[in-house]
Amino acid sequence: MNQDLLNMENIRDFVEKRKIGWTKHCLNRLNQRDISIEDAKHAIKNGEIVEYYYDDYPYQSCLIVGNDEQNEVLHVVCGINDEIVYMITAYHPDTDEWEEDMKTRRDK
Repeated sequence: MNQDLLNMENIRDFVEKRKIGWTKHCLNRLNQRDISIEDAKHAIKNGEIVEYYYDDYPYQSCLIVGNDEQNEVLHVVCGINDEIVYMITAYHPDTDEWEEDMKTRRDK
């Protein structure tokens, strides 16, 4: 797969065009964590990629940090192919695991 595909411009473009696949896992996690689909999309619109997972299967994926509609920090993991962006999960990052910027993992 072309690594050039995995960037914010393409991800935002797919979200804008509603070329989004919501995995069952993602929808379950959003529900459990009281995060709306709109919150996840909002975080992508204002977010940035902080980690790349080029070896993920079946599609390369990444971790995006952005703000939800309540301006709270949200992490969104998504994968992408030539036609669609797949939402894998979303969560509010834990300060025990992430530095203050919520972009850098703490050393364990």
